[in-house]
Amino acid sequence: MTASIHRRVLLWAMGALLVGATMLVGGSWWVLMHEMGEVFEDNLKQVALAVANYHRTDSAGRPSRLAQPLPRVYEEHGQFEFVTVVWSREGRRMHSSDESVALPFLSRSGLSEVTVGGAPWHLYTIVLDDAIVQAAQRGSERQSLARETASTLVLPALMFLAVMAGLLTYALRRGLAPLSIAASEVTARSAPSLHPISLADHPVELHLLIGAINDLMARLGSALSMQRHFLADAAHELRTPITALRLQLQLLERAGDASQRAAALAELRAGIDRAQHLVEQLLQLSRLGPEAPALQRESVDLAELARSTVSRFSPRADDLGIDLGAATDGPVVVSGDVQQLSALLDNLVENALRYTPRGGKVDVSALRRDGRPCLSVRDNGPGIAPAERERVFDRFYRSAQAGTANGSGLGLAIVKAVAQRHAAEITLADAPGGGLEVTVVFHR
Repeated sequence: MTASIHRRVLLWAMGALLVGATMLVGGSWWVLMHEMGEVFEDNLKQVALAVANYHRTDSAGRPSRLAQPLPRVYEEHGQFEFVTVVWSREGRRMHSSDESVALPFLSRSGLSEVTVGGAPWHLYTIVLDDAIVQAAQRGSERQSLARETASTLVLPALMFLAVMAGLLTYALRRGLAPLSIAASEVTARSAPSLHPISLADHPVELHLLIGAINDLMARLGSALSMQRHFLADAAHELRTPITALRLQLQLLERAGDASQRAAALAELRAGIDRAQHLVEQLLQLSRLGPEAPALQRESVDLAELARSTVSRFSPRADDLGIDLGAATDGPVVVSGDVQQLSALLDNLVENALRYTPRGGKVDVSALRRDGRPCLSVRDNGPGIAPAERERVFDRFYRSAQAGTANGSGLGLAIVKAVAQRHAAEITLADAPGGGLEVTVVFHR
C-alpha cells in the first residue's frame, strides 16, 4: 500500500533530522576530542614544568629534595591521573610518581605517544641541564572523557527530534489541508455537475493539479454530452427503420398473391439491410470515440487497400451501372490501423456509389502528393455545396443535395473520426467536370 504524502514527507523530514542529529553528535565528539586533546596536552606540559621546577640538584648533581617523593597529580574529580618521572641525563630513573608504570626514556623534548603495557599513553618530555622530566597520561582516559561528554548531547538531540516531530506533524497537517479541501471539491462533482474548481480558493502550488483536474472534467463533460446526444440521435434514427420494418411486415402479412408477397418480402429485406447497416455504423462510431483504446499501428499499403476495396464494391457498382475503378502508383505505405482505414475507405466509396447516378463514374486513388501519402475518392454525383462542407461531418446530418438517397448521415462522421485518430487531414472539393472529391492526406 502506498504511504500518504503526509507520512512520506514526515518520514523523509525525520530521517533528515536524524541524520543531522547524528552528524551533530559525531561532529561534537570529534571537536571535543580535538579540543580536549589540546587541553590535556597543555596540562601535561604544565605538570611536566611543575615537576621540573619542583626538582633541583646540588652542585654535585644530586637531587636537593630527596626526602620528598614526587607527587601523584590528579585532575579535578580524581579520575585522570598524571604519571611523572625524573631521569638523569644518562637515562637512570631517579624518581617516579607511580613505579608500576614503566615509561620509556626519551631524550628529546616535546609531546609524543608511546605504548606502555599494551596501552597508549600521551607523554610530554622536558630536557633540563641536569635531568629529564616526563609527565604522562593514559590515552583511554581522554577517550572516555570525550565519550561521556558527547553522550550528554544524545538526550538533548532525542528531545529535539521529538519536539520537531510534533511540530512537523502539526505543520504538515496545516500545510496539506488545502489538498483535503480540493479533494472534497472534486468528490462533490458528479456527471450532471462538472463545473471547474476555482483556482482563486487554493494555493498556487495546487493550481497545476487543479487545472489538470478541470481540464479532465471538461473533457469528461464533453464526452458525456457527446454520448447523450449520440444516444438520443441513435434512438431517433433507429425509430424510423424499425417503424418501416413493422409496416413492411404488415404489408407482407396482407399480401393477397405471390407477386405482392414477393414485392413486400423484397422491401422487408431491403429495410433489414438498411437497419443492419445503420447498426454497423453506430458500432463503428462507438469504437472511434475519445475513450477508444490506442491504435494498433502497423504498416498499411494504401494502394493495396484501394484495390481490395474497389474489388469488393465492384459487384454493387455493376448493379448500379456505375464505373468504379482504382488508380495507384506503386506502394503507398502509412503507419495505422488497417481495420479503421478500411472502414474509412469503405464509407467514402459507399457514399460515392449511393449519390452517383446510373452511368456515372467513381475513381479511387492512392498516390503521393507533395511527398505525403493520400487517399482520394472522386465521383460525378451532385456534390456538396461549400456552405455545407463543414456540417456534413456531423453525425446524422444529410446534405440537402443528397436527394432521396437512403443514407444514415454517419459515413462522413466515421471518416472524420478515423482521420483524426491517424492525424490525417480531410478536404472536400469540387471534382473536375462536376461532382465531389474527398481527399485524406496523411503525415506519414
